[in-house]
Amino acid sequence: MTAPVAGRGDGIRPVGARPAGYALVRAGRASFLVHRRAVAVAAVLAVLLAAVCLAYLCVGESFVTPGEALKAVFGRPSSAELVVGTLRLPRMVSGLLVGAAFGIAGALIQTVARNALASPDVIGVTQGASALTVGAMTFGVTSYTVLPYLSVAGGVLAAALGYVFAWRGGLHATRFVLIGIGFAVALRSVTHLFLTKGDYLVAQQAQVWLTGSLNGRGWAEAEPLGWALLVLLPAVLWAARAQRTVSLDDATATALGVRLNRTRLGLVALGVVLASMATGAAGPVDFVALLAPQTARRLTRTAQIPLLCSALLGAVVVVLGDLLARKLFAPTELPVGVLTAAVGAPYLIHLIIRSRAVGGRA
Repeated sequence: MTAPVAGRGDGIRPVGARPAGYALVRAGRASFLVHRRAVAVAAVLAVLLAAVCLAYLCVGESFVTPGEALKAVFGRPSSAELVVGTLRLPRMVSGLLVGAAFGIAGALIQTVARNALASPDVIGVTQGASALTVGAMTFGVTSYTVLPYLSVAGGVLAAALGYVFAWRGGLHATRFVLIGIGFAVALRSVTHLFLTKGDYLVAQQAQVWLTGSLNGRGWAEAEPLGWALLVLLPAVLWAARAQRTVSLDDATATALGVRLNRTRLGLVALGVVLASMATGAAGPVDFVALLAPQTARRLTRTAQIPLLCSALLGAVVVVLGDLLARKLFAPTELPVGVLTAAVGAPYLIHLIIRSRAVGGRA
């Protein structure tokens, strides 16, 4: 028995046959398909991330040998215990978690919108998180144990408004992106209004936060985000599977019995929460959620955006960006968001030009 299989060409493949490029992995009674190239890319990215993390721990105002840095990480007696264990390691872990959260969030939202431009920092999610957080800082709330939750509330509220306005008997992807961009502009204006009305010192603190910075971040900022990622791990695993059906056209997905609107809502909600939590931990580190998923998809050449590779790439971008931000203009320390914006803005322009060249879709 044969059935047409979507993909390149018009060939037919026996029902149950493995798609090209996939391997069947068995774990007891369970079995699942694994994309070979995606696994290879994930392995390379994991090695690259490990190398970047080691460089991050070794390089700074004072150089630490890799051996001493690893001793400090694993709790063994080391002369670098203060520099690595107290100062660099917590900041690096914060960067890892922030980058991974932004990478997954961008992949989920781009999958639902079917548009490479639909990252949280373009469609208003991070602007909503920023507006509520800066507003709270203006009125005297500066505790980093409270601000992440306010960021989540702001991001969820902004995304909910965009979702409602984009709804016309279903979620229209293009309308969702355009309305989100409009909300982003409006919320950015609200944020600047709070900055002009607040105390000067608080406004300066908020301005630094708005650039996206890991300066001064430690275990207090990393721990809530780490727990959030751990709790949401089952949802992320579900999302990796749900991506396959959402990527299909609406008619095909509906014919397969998929509750398309519910699935899209679940994916968007998960992406919004992750992006808002990351924003609360380090500020709006722009364009990580835009760059990581699209780069991961191009590297793996998969039909869907790979979540694991997106997370690894997001972590690499943030940690490497923060390392360069600390060293390029030393002793002046730049916020990591400045470097990611310098790379991401030209890439955004490239996507816009490319989308116009192919008829309005990136």
